[in-house]
Amino acid sequence: MGIISFVKGGIRELAIARPDEAKGLVVYKHPDPTVPKGAQLTVEADEIALFFRDGKLVGQLPPGRHRLESENIPFLGQIVDWGTGGNLWIAEVYFVTTRELVGVRFGGKIGKLRDPQSGLAVELMVNGTFAFRVLDPPKLVIGLVGLQKTSNEEFVFWFKEQVLKVIKDDVAELCVKQKWPLLDVTSGAYAEEISKDVVAALHPFVEPYGIEVTSLGNFNLNMNPQDEERLNKLYETSAYVNMAGGIAGYQQLAAGQAMMGAGQGLAQGGGKGDSGLGVGAGLGVGMAIANQMMGQQKAAAPAASTLTCGKCGHAVAPGKFCAECGAPLAAAPKFCAGCGQPWATGAKFCAGCGQKLE
Repeated sequence: MGIISFVKGGIRELAIARPDEAKGLVVYKHPDPTVPKGAQLTVEADEIALFFRDGKLVGQLPPGRHRLESENIPFLGQIVDWGTGGNLWIAEVYFVTTRELVGVRFGGKIGKLRDPQSGLAVELMVNGTFAFRVLDPPKLVIGLVGLQKTSNEEFVFWFKEQVLKVIKDDVAELCVKQKWPLLDVTSGAYAEEISKDVVAALHPFVEPYGIEVTSLGNFNLNMNPQDEERLNKLYETSAYVNMAGGIAGYQQLAAGQAMMGAGQGLAQGGGKGDSGLGVGAGLGVGMAIANQMMGQQKAAAPAASTLTCGKCGHAVAPGKFCAECGAPLAAAPKFCAGCGQPWATGAKFCAGCGQKLE
């Protein structure tokens, strides 16, 4: 319980110290508020001892071995229990660790963020470790008592919640403001920037309790596999669109790939071997369909109309005069809509099919 009885010179004395099983705790509270006069109190090199009476800090002792006598430690005069004839001190004694504590694990959900490239809402999660140290032990103990979190477990749980809350807010804000693609964020590409920003953002939240977060370690942001697969597919589609020269080009590319896929399916026996088509025939079907689509698109494109100048021989746009030499242009010949024969000058009916010329 932190109190060891031993005999020195035939007189039983008491030694008060943090027990071995409590060495890893941030704050250890001595269980007995009555401290015998003349007891030996040992403070390790990486801690400090605080004395409280009625919720107020009375004094503190640095690392070392201290004999609890008012002659040696003046502030003890404020905690004397006069009901026992001055043989006891009445105080709450806290041992606070001052060394850096590392490897404290945390983790949880950040929430849904919208990926700036795809517009897809993705739920992010975070986990990792952080390191911290106590800069102001009295602030810490007073703050914890005020929060009614007087055990080490309560303190650590509360502290992890504070760290996670700040990480949630900070990561969400950074991703939105910087417009970082979420696949890059979860790959660790921005882990260093996020870690530095989170450590800085934590300061105003933990400083009132006399604590400093020194670093984040093994900092991981991730998303569930389903969201990651959806994002990868959208990014791949976007890359195809860019390579194909826009949406129209991508549609043409996708149609060609679909037809090629159909041909490959036939080549691999889509008809269960009954069709008699071989590999070459199957791929040939796909290529033929794709080429047909390409030919249809080319045929649909309007051809430019030109005339040949009788004087300079250049192909120029229709008009009254040549755009190259200025010579008058002959009117473009007209053709029968029924049989395609050229119109005879002044004719009212086609000489080839007899259709009225309009």
